[in-house]
Amino acid sequence: MRPGSSSLGLLVPLKIATVDPQQAFMTDSTTSTIPDATLDFTELASKLRTNNEKNQISVISQLAKAGGDGLRVLREFLAERGSTTPNSIDGRVYQLLYTSEDPVSAEFLRSAFPHGLIPTPSDRQIDYSPLQKLLAAADFQSADRTTMKLLCELAGPAAVQRKWLYFTEVDTIPATDLQTINTLWQLYSGDKFGFTVQREIWLGVGKMWDKMWPKIGWKNGNTWTRYPQEFTWDLTAPRGHLPLSNQLRGVRVMEKLLSHPAWD
Repeated sequence: MRPGSSSLGLLVPLKIATVDPQQAFMTDSTTSTIPDATLDFTELASKLRTNNEKNQISVISQLAKAGGDGLRVLREFLAERGSTTPNSIDGRVYQLLYTSEDPVSAEFLRSAFPHGLIPTPSDRQIDYSPLQKLLAAADFQSADRTTMKLLCELAGPAAVQRKWLYFTEVDTIPATDLQTINTLWQLYSGDKFGFTVQREIWLGVGKMWDKMWPKIGWKNGNTWTRYPQEFTWDLTAPRGHLPLSNQLRGVRVMEKLLSHPAWD
């Protein structure tokens, strides 16, 4: 189900200097490698471990552009994080390594994270690894389509056949599975996308849909955003832009998703 179309455990966000964190997350993950012999990788590695998100994002960008030794520092950082709960910084590092086309980094990810950066629990034994791979690759349009397919699968055979949800089916979706989907979206978007992000915006406008649609880029004036060409499939999109839901069938599905017990 898509806006503008007639068809159809929660991540805990963590929050060189002058770099806006969200703008840094918008940097294309395929940025060309630019080795810089003047970089002090020991100092950059130290800054990466400061837990200051603004500095971390700036450093991550520098290391990714540096290639070789820069990617090594990123691998070491991710390995050291070990059993800690991944946050959006870990997600960004993983994304850059995943899309780096560096064989050493690819082997590292296969060995250290054979099932992706985070486990993906499901009360319905659903495999969320395809969604995690798409989000890690920053393929947000394919991830959005996959998310709707997963929601229909969770809702039952009738939803799978019709390819969209009835609002009455949303309550049957297990909280664990909604939390898994939401966590993946947040993790690989710098906390910009996800159901809980949309819920925060919805509550912030007093649950007034006409105020919410423009804020998340689903409507401009009286005109609905057309699917798929008018939606933004990268991190330049408004906060809460993704994943999509078909408000043309009414707001009841969206309301049920944002009011689900998963977020209590």
